[in-house]
Amino acid sequence: MQIFKKFRIEAAHRLPNVPEGHKCARLHGHSFEIEVHLAGEIDPSLGWVCDFSDVSHAFAPLFEQLDHHYLNDIPGLENPTSENLAIWIWNALKPSLPLLSEVVVHETCTSGCRYRGVVA
Repeated sequence: MQIFKKFRIEAAHRLPNVPEGHKCARLHGHSFEIEVHLAGEIDPSLGWVCDFSDVSHAFAPLFEQLDHHYLNDIPGLENPTSENLAIWIWNALKPSLPLLSEVVVHETCTSGCRYRGVVA
C-alpha cells in the first residue's frame, strides 16, 4: 500500500550552473508542491500504513527551512533544481520516515520530478 501527503512551499531561487543567458539564472520564485510518499503494509490493528500526522511532523522542520526562503542559501541546495530539492528532502526525511518510498516535487503545474532514493 502506498500513501502520500502533499505540502506547498513558496520559495525563491536561481540556478547558478545553467548556460549564460538562461532565464533560470535570474532570481525567481515558485509555488512548489511536494508529495511525500510512504509504502508499506497496512497495520491490521490501526488500519493504516502510517499516521498522516507523523508525516506532517517529520516534514515540519523542512517546511520551516524552505518556505518563503531563498533556497540557494540552504546548505546542500546551492544549485536548487527540482531534482536536487527532491534528493535533499529525501535525505532529510528518510531517517525519521523509514517507509519513505518517493518524493515528488512539482515546480510548476506542468513540470516536476520524482525521486525514489538511491538504487543499490
